[in-house]
Amino acid sequence: MRKTLKVPRILKINKIENNFVSVTFNNGEVRIIDFPKILKNFGVNESSPAFILFDEKELKKVKLKNHTLSFDNVEQYISTRDGKKVMVPFEIGADVLFEFSSPEKSESSFELGKSIRESRIKAGLTQQELALMSGTSRTYISRIENDKSDIELSTLRKIIEVGLGKQLEIKIK
Repeated sequence: MRKTLKVPRILKINKIENNFVSVTFNNGEVRIIDFPKILKNFGVNESSPAFILFDEKELKKVKLKNHTLSFDNVEQYISTRDGKKVMVPFEIGADVLFEFSSPEKSESSFELGKSIRESRIKAGLTQQELALMSGTSRTYISRIENDKSDIELSTLRKIIEVGLGKQLEIKIK
């Protein structure tokens, strides 16, 4: 059976702060990209056109093109077959950006894990008992409570409604 590889793609630029870029990838993860670290890792120095990206004002000129970050403000040229020099935007592949980024800690997921733990303790249940009642494993309950795992909505519903006997309510602010 052939497995398809899912190539990371950037869906949205969330914010740029202190030379860190927060983006949402197509797998749903929100990740933080440390641009100074990436640029240093790739040997960008004062003579490199991309050096201007160490300046946050220049970094903030980033655009989302073809599911990756693109910088029209970095003067980068390629030669065509007929020898002409053409300016092209500076881009780093989304797969590289994914590899050199780290997951953003979500306050909402932390609140979710904390809320599940508090409700479980209030109900007088162990992690094992809650896992059995909701059709999952004790280690998965532990990872959710400690904000070490993302959770699918269907699993969340089983834990809340079946395991804890509560009603799941989701709000968008």
